[in-house]
Amino acid sequence: MKLFRVADDYCRASSWKTLALVKFCLFSVGLICGILLPRRWQRPAIGAAGAVFAATYIPLMASFFRFWARDKD
Repeated sequence: MKLFRVADDYCRASSWKTLALVKFCLFSVGLICGILLPRRWQRPAIGAAGAVFAATYIPLMASFFRFWARDKD
């Protein structure tokens, strides 16, 4: 799909600072959506967000630390 190729190219051309801004932007949108949810849906949304966070953060950090260990040599 062309959109994914363009996104990959954009990421390769970007610095970590630009990607951090993208993360802050997405985080802010998530906060806004979470605040606007009806109260009865907030707990399930928090649970889902926590699960997605754990499922993505752990592999990302494992990959980062493996990269860092290789770079130290």
